[in-house]
Amino acid sequence: MSISATDTPLGAFADDNEAQAVYLAAKRRMEWRRRLLPLVTFLTLVVIWEVAVRVFDIKPFIAPAPSAIFTVLVGKFPMLMQNLAPTAIEAVSGFLIGNLAAIAIATAFAYKETLEEAFFPIAVMINTIPVVAKAPILVLLLGNGMEPKIAIAALICFFPTLVNMTRGLRDVNKQQLELMHVLSASPREVFLKVRLKNALPYLFSALKIAASTAVIGAIVGEWIGSTVGIGALIIQATYNFDSPLLYATIVVGSVFSASFFAAISWAERRFLKWNVGGVR
Repeated sequence: MSISATDTPLGAFADDNEAQAVYLAAKRRMEWRRRLLPLVTFLTLVVIWEVAVRVFDIKPFIAPAPSAIFTVLVGKFPMLMQNLAPTAIEAVSGFLIGNLAAIAIATAFAYKETLEEAFFPIAVMINTIPVVAKAPILVLLLGNGMEPKIAIAALICFFPTLVNMTRGLRDVNKQQLELMHVLSASPREVFLKVRLKNALPYLFSALKIAASTAVIGAIVGEWIGSTVGIGALIIQATYNFDSPLLYATIVVGSVFSASFFAAISWAERRFLKWNVGGVR
């Protein structure tokens, strides 16, 4: 009686290796597709835009061609970077201040429900005030420097992180808490090993939102009163009917915002490898 290769342990091992190789190849194809598909779509839309501007003879002050925007990006790159610098400082500073404050207050809320009942409605009320209404008030209070822009960015970041962090700290498996109690764990150990670990996926979800909104807050703050920055440059280009510069400025701000978002996403993948499935 003959025995085939697949009936032996060696044959089974070979089949496992082949299956794993097929799986890895399919995974790589999916990763490349996920990366290339948005790029191809974007380039297609840019080509359509360029052709439409030329075919329909659309005036530059209405909608400049992508080639004109690219020319401005290259020709005025130093000036664009010079204006991006203060906006980036304001956005990152506001991001850090707003999120650190939200984490601290969410921790207090998680342990003292009375504090949440007293202050959470106030946080909701402040969050409902439009950004364009907050900005003039903060400019009057803090002056015309970077401070009000940082404050606006911090306020925009604050509320989503507060809500997510509070939920993450409280949405803990009761059995885990009981086990820590049986093991005589200190409150600090319970917080670090159970509550904080459980809250990190919620926190990173909020941080990714805050990464984009912080840039928006800084730009809106610059609209109210500033001579430098992406927001100020947008206002100047609009008043001068310089559409290529306006679009180029928007591109620079969007690329920075997307890069900030990508940095937070990278940090999430780096530090939350155990949370492969995402937020529960």
